[in-house]
Amino acid sequence: MNVILGMIPSVLMITSPILITAAGGMICERSGVTNIALEGLLGIGAFAAASTHVIMESFCPGSIWIALAVGAVFGMLFSLIHAYASISLNADQTISGTGINLLSTGVTIFFSQVLFSADRTTPFKIGMLPGPGGIYPTAYIAFVIIVLSWFVMYKLPFGLRLRACGEHPDAAASVGINVRAMRYFAVLLSGLLAGLAGGCLVLTETIQYTSNTINGTGFIALAAVSFGRWTPAGITGSSLLFGTAVAFAIYVVNIPALSSVLPAEFFNLLPYVITLLALVVFSGKNHAPASVGKPYENGAS
Repeated sequence: MNVILGMIPSVLMITSPILITAAGGMICERSGVTNIALEGLLGIGAFAAASTHVIMESFCPGSIWIALAVGAVFGMLFSLIHAYASISLNADQTISGTGINLLSTGVTIFFSQVLFSADRTTPFKIGMLPGPGGIYPTAYIAFVIIVLSWFVMYKLPFGLRLRACGEHPDAAASVGINVRAMRYFAVLLSGLLAGLAGGCLVLTETIQYTSNTINGTGFIALAAVSFGRWTPAGITGSSLLFGTAVAFAIYVVNIPALSSVLPAEFFNLLPYVITLLALVVFSGKNHAPASVGKPYENGAS
């Protein structure tokens, strides 16, 4: 029981980046744009945040919070590539997102070599410190973001317009909604949140950015969006499920009854197996926005 209770801070720490990223992915897909670039945008945000913190921590007491802001901004800037290709050029959204995922790895390693003469950032001395109960501030950030997402999407006219763009963009345009502008906003916001999540991840779970820091978190967040039925409550539950699975894989070494029976590699695979099973068993196309992944052309029927 003590082991399970001790997992709670780690579960929240691991879940927070997943949930923040999934919130951005949900908003993006609700507008009608598929965003599989979340993995790459997380990497960009994590690298930008880690680099900023390493450079500033020796002379700036608030470098962690500045680093989070920088990570969010860089995530948003890189998402502009996906927005332009998908919305302005009507390019295949899957290919565009894949391109950003590949670009992210090359860009972060290149600038790591430029800034730190290595394929990773220099380790920082002190990362983000947990608060009362061992809970990291990133958990509160994730909570605020998901509540705001729910409020904007379901309680404000803006949210109704955004969802209309993902369901029936032609009908939305017919009542004066600028579909392209709404989709640009959603993609850029998803990039900002993914960049913020990357900063939250690297400043709590690791001491530096490497090419393996993200390790599939963006794809798990993307699965959380689908498993969560594109709703704030749903993605909160699915993110907690996946975050718990990751934390359990780490803590299982402290449970002799399990660690002595099965090899550690089995539990390392557990989060990804659960993700795959959840998608196969619970996800369905009928829950996705009707026009997600479909380019919008003015006047098209």
